[in-house]
Amino acid sequence: MIGATEFYLTISALLFAIGAGGMLLRRNPLVMFMSIELMLNGVNLAFLTFARLWDNPDGDIFTFLVLTVAAAEAVVGLAIIISIFRPRQGVDVDEIDEMKG
Repeated sequence: MIGATEFYLTISALLFAIGAGGMLLRRNPLVMFMSIELMLNGVNLAFLTFARLWDNPDGDIFTFLVLTVAAAEAVVGLAIIISIFRPRQGVDVDEIDEMKG
């Protein structure tokens, strides 16, 4: 029988691996952003697991910090994708090689 800590860490590693695979294999920026979010959620689950295991609230606090930064990253990233999509009517990561103002 697998314990609760091992179960949560396995799920955390699985979420991180799926996110890393999505980042490496897909070229769509929206899928890449979702993959980054999966990776961050996997890390957050590990933080919360260890915080509960060691009875230390630092993991909870750090999880809230990571969620806040991830939300800001998603807003800025989606704004960049929309600004690139409008004139080109398509977004491909391989075609975006310059960021001119």
